[in-house]
Amino acid sequence: MISFTAIIVLSAIAGTLGIILAVLDRYIASYGECNLTINDNEPLVVEGGNTVLQCLLDNNIFIPSACGGRATCGFCKLKILEGGGMLLPTETPFLTKDEIRQNVRLTCQVKVKEDIKIIIPEDLLNVKRYLTTVTNIEDLTYDTKRIVMKFEEGETMEPKAGQYLQFEVPGTAEFRAYSIASPPSSIDGADIIGSLVPGGLCTEYICQQLAEGDQIYITGPYGEFYLQEESKKEIICVAGGSGVAPIKAITQHLFEKGTDRKVTYFFGARAKKDLYYYEECLELEKKFNNFKYVVALSDMDPDDKWEGETGFIHTVIDKMYDNCENMEGYLCGPPVMVDAVIGVLMEKGMPEENIFCDKF
Repeated sequence: MISFTAIIVLSAIAGTLGIILAVLDRYIASYGECNLTINDNEPLVVEGGNTVLQCLLDNNIFIPSACGGRATCGFCKLKILEGGGMLLPTETPFLTKDEIRQNVRLTCQVKVKEDIKIIIPEDLLNVKRYLTTVTNIEDLTYDTKRIVMKFEEGETMEPKAGQYLQFEVPGTAEFRAYSIASPPSSIDGADIIGSLVPGGLCTEYICQQLAEGDQIYITGPYGEFYLQEESKKEIICVAGGSGVAPIKAITQHLFEKGTDRKVTYFFGARAKKDLYYYEECLELEKKFNNFKYVVALSDMDPDDKWEGETGFIHTVIDKMYDNCENMEGYLCGPPVMVDAVIGVLMEKGMPEENIFCDKF
């Protein structure tokens, strides 16, 4: 039987060999120029030895990625048809069995060592990188800010209501995803909403360091969470925390377009100090008889004077509806909240394909 000490020694040797091999692969191995073919289009000539993600960035193709290529976010998934090599242990925690069968890989982990063929969804090929200037920072609550960014003259972006952008954290190789809070009509810039998370790389930068006049790079738009504009169904919107951002974009877009769809917007917060855009939504409710705004507080402060709904937002929805079969749901916020609301909506008959959500 191998002793515990021997196991530690062998593990250390294996780790050291792994580091040596990685260094050799990075600095000594030479793969020359390789062809990177995207969607059967004309191949791109790229430098072998780089990751697929880096090769795409070098060619101004911006797929979702947040961690700077360290295989900790799992966002940079694409289907590799040829030339991807063996699946790596660093990839498997982020891939489902179906994705593995379909040759989906993390592009930050796949190195281009030979000609390679990949599939990129067409909407991602339209993503651009923008230099923006911060024109306004608004305090929404004690820990939440609205950031208004404007593009350089002549640059425009036309997201679908509900999509997100990636914010490049200055001085790092990392990105963070933020839902776009402004409606699609604001093509010359984009608003985001950031809530402070202690220790959060980007939220601390946004809430404590970012200043008006600063220039920031963003990429976008991204995401499959957006308003289904061709639908005529009644809408239930649910938000928690900074999940207000895409719901704000969706509702503002609907009423800019003069929708006749009935829209009920539920917002779940802990206490009154966590409410924002409250008065704005009440004004919207007065202006449009097909819009209803419902707020529930789950953990009020002792001095809160509140006559509205209390408890978790999914319990309020459960109480207000008997049948949601012919409705659509747009949900954004903490995973626990979103999952609880999904459970209620499906119990009330809302088809799963009519529920669109973004968890963070």
